Amino acid sequence: MRFLTYVIFFISFVAYSQDSAYEKEIEAFRKTRIDSLKHENGWLNLAGLYWLKEGENTIGSDPQNDFVFPVEHSDSFLGKVILEKGIVTFKSKEANQVFSSGHPVKEIIAFDDKKVLIFAHKSLRWFIIKRGNQYALRLRDLAGEYVRNFKGINYFPINASWRINAKFVPVHGKKLHVTDMTGRTYLEDSPGDLYFTIKGRKYRLEAGGTRDEFFIVFGDLTNKKTTYGGGRFLYANSPDKHGNVILDFNKSLNPPCVFIPFATCPLPTKKNKLSLEVEAGEQSIGFLNDK
Repeated sequence: MRFLTYVIFFISFVAYSQDSAYEKEIEAFRKTRIDSLKHENGWLNLAGLYWLKEGENTIGSDPQNDFVFPVEHSDSFLGKVILEKGIVTFKSKEANQVFSSGHPVKEIIAFDDKKVLIFAHKSLRWFIIKRGNQYALRLRDLAGEYVRNFKGINYFPINASWRINAKFVPVHGKKLHVTDMTGRTYLEDSPGDLYFTIKGRKYRLEAGGTRDEFFIVFGDLTNKKTTYGGGRFLYANSPDKHGNVILDFNKSLNPPCVFIPFATCPLPTKKNKLSLEVEAGEQSIGFLNDK
């Protein structure tokens, strides 16, 4: 009898230790996530997204500019962003107003496919992005309202049952037809599909990213209720030699569109809208109005 009692106690202790270790893992994951949002390169300091027209695009806090920057953090006229046949150039109004890599800028090629060129003025940072055949200026404000007003993230309770074993099936040449929040559509390479079972029902998700790290945009029946209407993101490590992958839905992330209105978030593909409630990971309650 004593031996049986000892065995039961030992099993309970091991189970408790495993649960405790898993909770600590998720809590550490959440802390890293918050730190990344608040970082200089995080999503919270995004303050504007301006699509370039062909020719000159003026920037600064004066309302006469094509792109109007926050008045409390910008001089009136900072210069021109010029788009000419796929080449983006920045010309500063005064050499000491705008900096790049710590040096004052007069005139410079502003977009390079191989590296991100960042411009600085007071608390503002900006750079050029390319989406399809279009170019845009993405503005950050390190002292912006979304950084100042961020109060944290709401979560579903940690539940280890949402750490799911999946099987990866590669699909050569697979493309995902992705639509983003702006209505733009584009093709994205997909390494293949992930198959898994929850409560006896079989599901499939189309994976984005690469074989080294999957990036999954998924929707579920909590969307527009307790989670964002545009779905959530999930990252997963590469499969083992047998094709096994862990999908940890406790690590489901809100897209940046939940926090700021200046992101171009991808939406789930039709096949990635799950017909179940994934009550795990981040919630959207208390953030921007759902769309």
